Amino acid sequence: MSRPATLIFDLDGTLIDSAPDIHAASNAVLAAHGFAPLTLPQVRSFIGKGVPHLVHCLLAASEADPQGPLHAQMVAEFTARYEEAVDLTALYPGVRAALTALKGRGHRLGLCTNKPMAPTRAVLAHFGLDDTFDAVIAGDSLPVRKPDPQPLLKVLWMLGDGRALYIGDSETDAETARAAGLPFLLFTEGYRKTPVAELPHAIAFSDFAMLEGIVAHFPWVAEE
Repeated sequence: MSRPATLIFDLDGTLIDSAPDIHAASNAVLAAHGFAPLTLPQVRSFIGKGVPHLVHCLLAASEADPQGPLHAQMVAEFTARYEEAVDLTALYPGVRAALTALKGRGHRLGLCTNKPMAPTRAVLAHFGLDDTFDAVIAGDSLPVRKPDPQPLLKVLWMLGDGRALYIGDSETDAETARAAGLPFLLFTEGYRKTPVAELPHAIAFSDFAMLEGIVAHFPWVAEE
């Protein structure tokens, strides 16, 4: 038995592998401006800090001015292409079962992502997860994005505050959790570039089948 907890998740690289769709949209926008395509590993390494950062990296990798007038234009073009881009995206194995089990045990579930709200809602609908999360904050919900702690703290407030765990996959997520003062559970199979041992985290896991047990036995979740 365990007490109900507040569990807040990152999205890209944590619950979903969206890199193939982001890669396709990125190369389509680059091609429209005469740039050569980039590889999937290149584009994957740019994910996690929001669309403006992604486009900045696309331009820099293409040896173009990442701060020039083309940046705003490509942000708009990428966003338009990406809003409904779900066909190449996949849930990580075990995600659906883990979310269902956690929600069934009464845990409050939230989502804190740097993905804009429109594609966030589209991908949740695509996978039938529309009603899974009781609070969602996206990359364009507030004036700031992760690793600023405000998006994560906003989700926590929407869920009624209290003790919470943040589950993510990246350097950005680790820094966000640290800044917000929340324990961080690191999913090791996402988009991180730093070795697991060098990322601050409470517990690391590689399989979502492990998550229910991790939550149940977390010190302040488990009953005395």
